[in-house]
Amino acid sequence: MHLLAVASLKNRALIALVTVVAAVFGGLALTSLKQELIPSIQFPQLAVVTSYEGASPEIVNQSVSIPIEQAIQGIAGLESTSATSSSGRSVVAASFEYGIDLASTENKIAQAVGRIRSALPAGLDPQVLSGSIADFPVIQVAVAGASADDLRRLVLPELEDLEGVRSAALTGASGQRVTITPDVAALAARGVGPDAIRQALSSSGVLVPAGPLTEEGTTLSVQAGTRLSSVDEIAALPVLGARPAATLGEIATVALVDDPVTTISRVNGESALTVAVTKLPDANTVEVSSAVRDALPGLEAALSGATYTVVFDQAPYIERSIESLATEGLLGLVFAVLVILVFLLSVRATIVTAISIPVSVLMTVVGLQFADYSLNLLTLGGLTIAIGRIVDDSIVVIENIKRHLAGTDPTGAARVAAIAGAVREVAGAITASTLTTVTVFLPISFVEGSTGELFRPFALTVTIALLASLLVSLTIVPVLAYWFLRARRVSRHAGVPDETPDTLTRLQRAYLPVLRFTLARPLATILAAVLILGGTVALLPLLKTNFLGSSGQNTLTVTQAFEPGTSLDVQDEAAGRAEDELQSIRGIRTVQVSIGTSGNALRDAFFGGGSTQALYSITTEEDADQDDLQRTVRERLEALEGAGTFSVQASGGFAGSSNIEVDVTAGSQEELDAAATEVLEAVRDLPAVAEASSNLEAGRPYVQITVDRAAAAAAGYTELALAGYVSQQTLPSTVGRVTIDDQLLTIYLSPTDPPATREALAALPVPTAAGPVLLSSLAAVEEVQGPATVTTTDNLRSATIAVTPASDDLSAANTAVQAALDGADLPAGAGAELGGVSADQREAFSQLGIAVLVAILIVYVVMVATFRSLIQPLLLLVSIPFAATGALLLQVVTGIPLGVSSFIGLLMLVGIVVTNAIVLIDLVNQYRDKGLSVNDAILSGASRRLRPILMTALATVFALLPMATGLTGTGGFISQPLALVVVGGLASSTLLTLVVLPCLYALLEGPRERRRLRREEVRRPVPA
Repeated sequence: MHLLAVASLKNRALIALVTVVAAVFGGLALTSLKQELIPSIQFPQLAVVTSYEGASPEIVNQSVSIPIEQAIQGIAGLESTSATSSSGRSVVAASFEYGIDLASTENKIAQAVGRIRSALPAGLDPQVLSGSIADFPVIQVAVAGASADDLRRLVLPELEDLEGVRSAALTGASGQRVTITPDVAALAARGVGPDAIRQALSSSGVLVPAGPLTEEGTTLSVQAGTRLSSVDEIAALPVLGARPAATLGEIATVALVDDPVTTISRVNGESALTVAVTKLPDANTVEVSSAVRDALPGLEAALSGATYTVVFDQAPYIERSIESLATEGLLGLVFAVLVILVFLLSVRATIVTAISIPVSVLMTVVGLQFADYSLNLLTLGGLTIAIGRIVDDSIVVIENIKRHLAGTDPTGAARVAAIAGAVREVAGAITASTLTTVTVFLPISFVEGSTGELFRPFALTVTIALLASLLVSLTIVPVLAYWFLRARRVSRHAGVPDETPDTLTRLQRAYLPVLRFTLARPLATILAAVLILGGTVALLPLLKTNFLGSSGQNTLTVTQAFEPGTSLDVQDEAAGRAEDELQSIRGIRTVQVSIGTSGNALRDAFFGGGSTQALYSITTEEDADQDDLQRTVRERLEALEGAGTFSVQASGGFAGSSNIEVDVTAGSQEELDAAATEVLEAVRDLPAVAEASSNLEAGRPYVQITVDRAAAAAAGYTELALAGYVSQQTLPSTVGRVTIDDQLLTIYLSPTDPPATREALAALPVPTAAGPVLLSSLAAVEEVQGPATVTTTDNLRSATIAVTPASDDLSAANTAVQAALDGADLPAGAGAELGGVSADQREAFSQLGIAVLVAILIVYVVMVATFRSLIQPLLLLVSIPFAATGALLLQVVTGIPLGVSSFIGLLMLVGIVVTNAIVLIDLVNQYRDKGLSVNDAILSGASRRLRPILMTALATVFALLPMATGLTGTGGFISQPLALVVVGGLASSTLLTLVVLPCLYALLEGPRERRRLRREEVRRPVPA
């Protein structure tokens, strides 16, 4: 690799030009990179959502959920399925392996559902939904004082025309439908029934192709029929068979009406509609948000009386996080430069070294643009973390160049030769050390799940930065050294192989006695180090753990659950009291509530939502203590009487849930009810648990019609025919669709006088050949209890107990909950196991633990190739366990839990700590090759490498200090634990490497040298 330096020194002008060009391209790339919260991830999950109006959960489960769930079992890559059946709705969720082609899989699911469509109840239209980070809104705006029609006509088109906007969807607005209500007397007077209305609609408003027509040399297509486009046209349709002749409007009422109200939406207590804006995949989140905000004043002017309130916006948090990480990175750069200046005591050498940082960063930015990555918390965190490392190679090179230039001829040829010789001496070591650090990130490519998807951009960022720093240190740094460094006579700051007390630096004079003392007592030194390592193991019970930790975003989510069957009016009243309570809490800025559903079909499909829930999206003040505010919200809401049950949750890392989930399964609904109740009671009052709730709602009352098959047959009805007749008399049925004012609306045939009570239903007249009879004479009409929802997982009845930990120590909560489960008395055939964030943590820790072991193996292979020895690299690996000492100690002292970010830090630490050992042992081996004894080579090599080792370690530590201390207070939920691990691990491993590694080397190579000397003594001829 030193040939790069030789070539660069011969083409200095070209290197300068290439450096400027790289900086320019890096600057351009930096301004054009997208800004996002996290990398865009395609979740390998699909949901099949089906509406089945009027059907009970059991009917939905048997008729819709089970057939669909069974139909998709054979699709390749399927990991698990679950189905949730509630009144009038089925959601079948399917999870697949990460990396699967989701678009192709979505088509396969649609085809599988299409093949069983004939087995599903008539009129159902299952929809397949997929979800990714890009599908979630960039910004949500609540609009009060405007109608849905005005928003669709004036606001949504304007927003969708903005650059980067994919869609602007309106939620919380009731749609419209066309209802046809038959006039029973008019039908009877004209001798027709409701089927005549269906026939009139199905045989009108249809376009039929009638072939081509050629006239006067022109061929025209012929179509017959005219589409219906208004309520008046529907009312004017003739009804066949009517005597006297009649139109649809004469035998029925045809009207355009609003859909039944099933959801209520408010913002800060005022009725409002919500506009959710999503972006194109290639668009910049911050730019899209800014464009929407800039457009709001004009939209307010277009709709007088309308007020717009931003209730959710990703951009401010992204901007704060990026600004914070950039500030921490710049502070780290300054600290690293100051460390270099203190050690080198040369402004020129410091400037040459410092230039490598921005050049390497800008080259990394160019690499990110080519890789099509955005500037987000992961990539920017990688850049910030790398700042402390990208200067290491340049430090080693410039320190060696500075030493070689001391006392040389200042003429060009001598300077070139001295610089080339200095680079040649360290090129192998810095190349091996950089490749060692880079290769530890290879195992991340094999980490599955969300952890691997999230941290691959981080790994690529650090990899590009380190490779760029190696290239800079071997090309640009030697050229800059040639131009800026001056040849000086040997000073006390530059050591030589044969150091004397007059040439030793203060550091060396302090270090050499310690080194000589430990080399004289290698076994005792190693034993002391082992005891320190044992103390590290003793710290493990004190260590807190989590998964990704809290994101620190100023948002809260509150779910208010009501008893099954609670009417929308009662929910509205209870939600109003909760809103008043929330708005009175200091630190809360906006409160948006959706009663009935979340207002977002995608969210409902993947994260749940129901007709007996109120979902609150709360935005808090940015400077508020989010953890304390969350506790206050929970306490104040739980104090409300008769307002349902509340669940409070902050945004988890990357918008994921931070709840432990207990997955309960059983063979029957009765066993499931008993098991879920037992588990909930066992975990609810644990000290480690803040709150616990079950998604298994209490049974709700239903009216069950049990047909007397014999009596129905005598009256001329089958069981299915009688049930169908009752359905027609109680529920609107779909009879067609019509486009009015560019909106596709559904036409419903409504019953004339549907029964409103159970007694009225029992008294429903049923026409028979012998005359009308009451429904109660053909069937029993009674009120029974049934499940509010039916949930299955892989075809087993299931329920989920959501447990919110009382602290940030997930391991303590996991242990407490698992102990409670072990002591729970569950029915035979029922089971319960930890899921949710516990399962995510368990899987991530397992895979990352394997990744660390694989990284150690890769590092060993690289070092074997470097040293051409199987034994010496094993000595270097000793630095790795000692790195854990400082890393774990710092996490225990600071109280920051060990999570996925910390594991990534440990992975990075494997490569970092070995680099110092490589630099040290490489020079010791060079001295031994020159004929020095093992002891002398260790003393000379260790003292010579003391300064660059301490410089690189301290530069890295001080560069990461702003991030490790969370100086800016935001954006640190990923970077701070990672930085703490690297700082602590590097500090302990550096100190132990400078002391323990020489002892291990002496124990290994000393006996080998003595055996070699004895062999040489035996072979030496005896003097005559």
